[in-house]
Amino acid sequence: MKPEIAIDSSLLVGLIYPNDNWHSRSVALWNAIKATAYLGTFFDCVAGETISAATRRLHEKKRFSEVEILFVQLNTYVSVETMTWILPDVPRLYPEIINLMQSSSGALNFNDALIALACREREIPAIASFDTDFDQIEWLHRIALPKDVIALNDK
Repeated sequence: MKPEIAIDSSLLVGLIYPNDNWHSRSVALWNAIKATAYLGTFFDCVAGETISAATRRLHEKKRFSEVEILFVQLNTYVSVETMTWILPDVPRLYPEIINLMQSSSGALNFNDALIALACREREIPAIASFDTDFDQIEWLHRIALPKDVIALNDK
């Protein structure tokens, strides 16, 4: 079984939304992940957060005709069958999620704390993200550049 790298919404939005500021970096990072022995893991809360943020951006720009394309793009990266479901873990992890949020002085939001805990439980060593808030999670290595993937692969 391949080792995993969790994929954060900051990367996934860039992949599915070509006009996103992070699009080029997202594509480069995703290609670097695919070129290694790692498997990109998509959590349900990340898919939900991604499609919500991307469709909101299009809605705000009144580019309604492009919304359907985002759903098609999302399905090219993650589907119901390939998604890792962590939202059912929330009732059990809720106290730890809140503690992690508090220990970060509010820097980590609820989803990010859930993602970090889900990675710890599943022994996922890294997250592909442009969100520096993950840097404070001691058990999770954040990768944001293709060279970070190579360095992780060399460990």
